[in-house]
Amino acid sequence: MNVHFVSLGCARNQVDSETMMGRLQSAGWVITQEPADAEVIVVNTCSFIEPAVDESIDTILALANYKKTGVCRRLIVAGCLPERYRADISGELPEVDVFLGTGAFDKIIDAASEVDMQSACLLPAPGQEPLRDDGLSRLRPTPHMAYVKIAEGCSRSCTYCVIPKLRGSRLSRMPDNIVNEVQLLLQSGVRELVLVAQDTTAYGRDLEPASDLASLLTRIESAARESNQDKTPPWIRFLYGHPESIGESVLETVASLPAICPYFDIPVQHAADHLLKRMGRHYCKADLIQLFERIRSTVPGAALRTTVIVGFPGESDEDAAELKEFVEHVRFDHLGIFRYSDSEDLPSHRLPNHVSTELAEERYHTLMAIQADISRKTNEKYIGETLRVLVEEKPEENLFIGRTAFQAPEVDGITYINASRLDIGTFTNVTITDSYEYDLVGEPA
Repeated sequence: MNVHFVSLGCARNQVDSETMMGRLQSAGWVITQEPADAEVIVVNTCSFIEPAVDESIDTILALANYKKTGVCRRLIVAGCLPERYRADISGELPEVDVFLGTGAFDKIIDAASEVDMQSACLLPAPGQEPLRDDGLSRLRPTPHMAYVKIAEGCSRSCTYCVIPKLRGSRLSRMPDNIVNEVQLLLQSGVRELVLVAQDTTAYGRDLEPASDLASLLTRIESAARESNQDKTPPWIRFLYGHPESIGESVLETVASLPAICPYFDIPVQHAADHLLKRMGRHYCKADLIQLFERIRSTVPGAALRTTVIVGFPGESDEDAAELKEFVEHVRFDHLGIFRYSDSEDLPSHRLPNHVSTELAEERYHTLMAIQADISRKTNEKYIGETLRVLVEEKPEENLFIGRTAFQAPEVDGITYINASRLDIGTFTNVTITDSYEYDLVGEPA
């Protein structure tokens, strides 16, 4: 039996998709790249913001056509969309045969095999399923890079965010469990480990006994060095940090362990103090400036990434100007910008003074232009330098694509390498010869 998978949304969703594909493959299913060849189609959805909801629904409806034109006889929708709209989802999407919430991924084999189930909507409370066993096989599309989910859910109460509803409260994996998975990944040839969670830097605080990200990074770095004694150790990086939970121990660990990328992804959302309070973020602009100065002094050469929201309810022209000044002052290496996405199930929906879509769009483009100029000038500084690059693909003859330690997968720029022969999934030294707003160009050193 063939099954086709589509994974939408974030890296954490990708881990869930890889886990479900691994379970199906272990049960004898064949994962096919073509939906027309699949008896079962699975869509792992995202519903974090309105554009993600629209993309999920459009994808579901497009793939539902294969029940008429292909061999598909079962369409399964998993993840955050059914979790968010559990009361209405089956009536709104009659094309779907089974809905799996974020706590029901372990039911994927039954759902695909048409086992007689009591309900076509399997929506247990999110966050209640035990976290994935380290011995469970995952089917990864990128053999040299792997995401490692170190926790599920979030215990914060940001007013614009639906994640706690979709994923439950924070539930950290046990350190031994994570290290065991890391060792299996390293044995399979992985050259980059990317730790992800909803609040990565709060890892371990809910465990008994308590743990933390710094000690976990130390153990993973040790495992990485031991597995690659004769080679350059793989990279280790973490995404989705939080300004309130990133402490000195994490900075010192990154500074002292060379296998950990000097890369900090810390979404701040805004810089205007009263908007941060409205958002449920318990810090102020001065705290953020101090944090990023501390990172750069503790970890020289550190790359900084953040995300911000424009058009949040109550954002005035003065607030937008303050955010611009903040971005220009800190000069992030990478910046993601979201337009505020409203929904009736968000606490922020009830806030007064909503910003028009047109004004939010204007502020988005203004900020993007500022960041493009910052990124271009930052990248120009690398011309003439030799950087270590992880080679990832060969799109055409004499051209390879890779990433430096300050370019995270999928969200940042890339490095083009003009070369006749390189090995995919290996590190190579590249001399940078040119740069663009977000990408670099180079040749083997």
